[in-house]
Amino acid sequence: MAHNLEMIDGKASLVLAREHAWHSLGTVLPDSFTAEQAMEHGLLGGWDVRKAPAFGTDPKTGAVIPMPGRFGIMRDHPVTKKAEWLGGDVGSVYTVIQNEEHAEFLNTIVDESGAHFETAGSIAGGRQVFLTMKLPGSMRIGGVDQVDMYLAALNSHDGSTPFTVITTPVRVVCQNTLNLALKSAKGKASFRHTRGAAAFIRQEAREALDLSFTYLDAFQAEMEALVEKTMTQTQFEKIIAKEFGAPAGASTSAQTRATNKVDKIAELFSDAETQEGIRGTAYAGLQALTEWYDHFSPTRGEDRDTNRAVNAALYPEFKDKALQLMRAAR
Repeated sequence: MAHNLEMIDGKASLVLAREHAWHSLGTVLPDSFTAEQAMEHGLLGGWDVRKAPAFGTDPKTGAVIPMPGRFGIMRDHPVTKKAEWLGGDVGSVYTVIQNEEHAEFLNTIVDESGAHFETAGSIAGGRQVFLTMKLPGSMRIGGVDQVDMYLAALNSHDGSTPFTVITTPVRVVCQNTLNLALKSAKGKASFRHTRGAAAFIRQEAREALDLSFTYLDAFQAEMEALVEKTMTQTQFEKIIAKEFGAPAGASTSAQTRATNKVDKIAELFSDAETQEGIRGTAYAGLQALTEWYDHFSPTRGEDRDTNRAVNAALYPEFKDKALQLMRAAR
């Protein structure tokens, strides 16, 4: 499924501070920015997202019939200001969380931690909105590999997902996004769209920040353990061939796709410049798998770079599998 960045007047609804974190899309600002600037430059302000009663059409008579207790979501377009439908099918308890409330939550974290906003934007025609911020400082895995620390706050305006805060380490040398599921700490907190949700989310900002730092401590410990685990090229290729190779009886095209995938991942492990300083470790194996997924994996749709970037940030299932493989390696 494609998850395109929303395009408004030919411009991607994305703002970046200092560097192009999402494949050079969006508007680059000379410095970090405030929540208010994120709303302005990310084209997220003034949407006035709201519920609207849902109706169904009788296929027999064509009559439009109200659907009691069911609602869809609409907004004012950020440029044209015309009302438009975002979709969704939600109940009477569902409460909209405005983009301004979304940013206010992160403003609380800025005050608590000294973090700063990095990106802001919307995808899927405005049905999903994201804001990310960089936490102060960084870590060096194995004493050499710099990983910066981010928080991403994600919201949907179609009832598809709760308001979610994700801790997202990013490897600097290759921009690998490492929002991994760890056994020892949670890196994600979710809040349902219920009455009083926005106020409750603001109250939980401190807890979300504490959760993030706990996660980052656990992340560093787990990555250090992978650095200490040696891995030869032969070991790595055996693991990925077993996991990603074509099954018996696969079609010629499926065999070709699987072979290309395994060969590229193996090449990243053996030859990529991004492996300098960590080569020959299970940590390098994790990074080779993640680098393939974030930057080389095939995607559907015309704008493959955009789809790949969104998948890298929001859908970590492949990376969770990669971590499990490297944990279990012997």
